[in-house]
Amino acid sequence: MTPTAAGADLLATIVAATRRIVDVRAEREPLTRLAQRGERVAARTGAFRTALSRTDHVNIVAECKRRSPSRGVLRADYDPAAIARGYSSAGAAAISVLTEPTFFDGSLDHLVNVRAAVDCPVLRKDFIVSEYQLLEARAAGADAVLLIVGALQPADLARLLGKSGDLGLDALVEVHSRDELTVAVDAGAAIIGVNNRNLRTLTVALNVSEELIARMPKGATAVSESGIKTPEDIARFRTLGYHAFLIGERFMACSDPGAELRRFLEGAGG
Repeated sequence: MTPTAAGADLLATIVAATRRIVDVRAEREPLTRLAQRGERVAARTGAFRTALSRTDHVNIVAECKRRSPSRGVLRADYDPAAIARGYSSAGAAAISVLTEPTFFDGSLDHLVNVRAAVDCPVLRKDFIVSEYQLLEARAAGADAVLLIVGALQPADLARLLGKSGDLGLDALVEVHSRDELTVAVDAGAAIIGVNNRNLRTLTVALNVSEELIARMPKGATAVSESGIKTPEDIARFRTLGYHAFLIGERFMACSDPGAELRRFLEGAGG
């Protein structure tokens, strides 16, 4: 799918679809029942941030996703649990699982299966717009969720960030501009991801990470996301001050994502 196929603002299109889908799921399982189910899953509070903050390791959040709007189907024979086991064995600091169904062919079941397959922290990567989705993540065994500043009003971001903490979930707060970084900082984000991909147009520019690191608050865990292709990219961004790197398509396009991650880490000195 191209940006024009989904409209001028792809992010807005995905968020609108997400709201509709969440409403349908909430009709099937009321929030109170979902919350009760989540309470039965042990929380691993802080595990995600701890894994991303190690200084003795190249910290890569390796992603499981079947499809992307920019490249279409990445993997027809998609087995997220098997891919996650490969990533974990190769040395991933954490694993990101796409759960958005319409544009990424994701599912919460993928997250459940990955959680059962690996011990390393797991991130629910989706377009979170409601408390209901946080409870879903908790019930599915996620250690962290993605909150995209561009998809939320500042007050909603602050509310969801606070609720994430209440549920024992770390939150990777994603930004793409100086203004969005300011919003993330004002909301109290502790883990800030700089997405080099503009989610409205799908264009990628690594200079976004270069520009925003200088404005990253002291004490925040900084993550560079998207467009990272080589170990040299990792080395450069580590020097700039990034603690971790979220990489998906670079691995998913390979026949053996785990083996490719292992080669990547060896090249990056990790």
